[in-house]
Formats: sequence, structure tokens, C-alpha cells
Amino acid sequence: MSLIDLLTGNTGNQVAEQAENKFGISKNQVIALLAVATPLIISYLRNKSQDAKEAEALNNALDKDHNGSILNDASQIEARQAEGGSILDHIFGGQKSTVENQLSQNTGISIDKIGPILAMLAPVVMGYIGQQKQQSNVGAGGLGDLLGGILGNASNQAQAQQSNPLNDILGSVLGGSGGQSQSSGNPLNDILGSVLGGGGNQQQGGGLGSILGNILGGK
Repeated sequence: MSLIDLLTGNTGNQVAEQAENKFGISKNQVIALLAVATPLIISYLRNKSQDAKEAEALNNALDKDHNGSILNDASQIEARQAEGGSILDHIFGGQKSTVENQLSQNTGISIDKIGPILAMLAPVVMGYIGQQKQQSNVGAGGLGDLLGGILGNASNQAQAQQSNPLNDILGSVLGGSGGQSQSSGNPLNDILGSVLGGGGNQQQGGGLGSILGNILGGK
């Protein structure tokens, strides 16, 4: 299962439906948030995995708690929300509030609901990575390549399927993640700065903001 299959298929829809019911946010808005936040989380994990200790810690966490069962058991999504909050604290660290503010501005979801929705998403993303890790049979030393491959494959798939507005979002986000250019080495700058915030990327007509405007009806 590819990253896009995860987001556009049954699992992504279950996260969106549960968030919609719990927080009163339109399902389309939630799906747009998932499309932006998921590659961002994976990008941060990829960067962290360049450090041997971080890679070992991630590897142990995946082996212990994230075997992919959550992908087939929707009841775990809300039940593991508190755990998801701890995962995000570790992944984003001191940049967590900056990430949440940017995501709020660019999806129209209020800042007080961004964190809880991301906390529902985080164990799903970890479960997906854990499943891919098992299928690829890699250890701590191979996590960086595994995560990079997940992002690369999703980018290629999104660009090949432009008819779906969600793929436009994923294509913009993943294209901005710096596949060829690692100048900043910081996914926050690579994704949020250049794509979500518009940044110097004005030739895209506002980048992700205009795409979100189209898919969300100008929200």
C-alpha cells in the first residue's frame, strides 16, 4: 500500500470521519490536512533517522508499538490519540507550535483543533511506517532510505494522477519537500516555508494555498 493509498483509501477516510464527528470539521478539510501533515511527519522522521540514536529509538518504537494493526482497526484511531500527542511532541519538538500554526492558516482549521487531529493521525502514520518496515525487512540503519522511498514513491504517484485535487496537494507538498535539494536540511523550511506559506514560490499562484482554496471551496 502506497502513502497515497493510505490517505485516499479506507484508513484516511476513517481518520477524517472520526475527526469530522468529534470536532465538527468538514471531512474534506480533514483530508486536506492529512495530505499535508502526513508527508511532513515522515520528512521529520527521515531527518531524525540520520542520527544513529534517533534511528535506533524509532526502530524500537516501530517494533514494539506499531505493527500496522491500526490500519485495519478503526477503533484504535481515537483510542490512541493521547499516544499520538506524545509522538508529535517527539517528532516536532520545539517546532510543534510553528507547524500547527502554519497548518491552521493553510487549511482553515482552527488552531485548537489542529493538534488533536494530528494526534489522531500520528499513530496511523507510525503504523503505516511499521508495516512498510516489516515488509521491507529493514532495521535501524535502513530507516532513512525506507522513509525517503515512501515519500519519493508518493511524489511520483501524485504527479502521475493529477486529475484528483488531493493528488495536486500531495504533489505540491512532496515536490516542496526537497527531493533533489536538501539545502536547508529542515523539512519545516522545505515544506511549510516554500509550499504552504507560498514563500518565494509565487509562480505557483500561492502554491498549496490556492489548491486548498479550490478543493475546500475558498475556506
